[in-house]
Amino acid sequence: MTWLFTDAAKSDLRAAALARRDALDAARRAAAGQAIAARGLPVSVPDQAIVSGFWPIRSEIDPRPLMKALACQGARLALPVIGPRDAPLTFRAWTDDAPLKPGPLGISQPPAEAEQLFPDIVLVPLAAFDRAGHRIGYGAGLYDRTLADLRARKSVIAIGVAFAVQEIAYVPATAHDARLDFMLTDIETIDFRSP
Repeated sequence: MTWLFTDAAKSDLRAAALARRDALDAARRAAAGQAIAARGLPVSVPDQAIVSGFWPIRSEIDPRPLMKALACQGARLALPVIGPRDAPLTFRAWTDDAPLKPGPLGISQPPAEAEQLFPDIVLVPLAAFDRAGHRIGYGAGLYDRTLADLRARKSVIAIGVAFAVQEIAYVPATAHDARLDFMLTDIETIDFRSP
């Protein structure tokens, strides 16, 4: 019964946060991606570190200015690829001039021949987040499964990327929900790690 309550609560919170995000004007959207790129990541990125970003859909914040800046600093970039239902995402190499193909859910992704990579840092899209490092995604659990899979392989830093208006007071998280390490918004960087 708790699971059903959590799903219903998340659905309502997701809808409200997405409505606030959808209401942002074009100028604020464009400025947000540039502001995040200007601040950069809150952790050092060693040369050739693999950073997975995401291709923005609908009204998502655009992480591509940050990704391009990271590539100029020596990071290798990857984008997620959606596979079979209930499987974690895979990540394939991407450069700014590389072609993409339409994938499931209308998300652009690298083709199958692009090299598979295992990121050190994952930029995570989301619908809503709280100050405890919990997030609400789009309901499929893709990033929860993916972060669990990656963290079983190696140390991975998960960084949410969203507009500040997507913050909510409390996410009704469950045991399988993967926690973020940091949050990048258009106005601040939030560190969720324990001191």
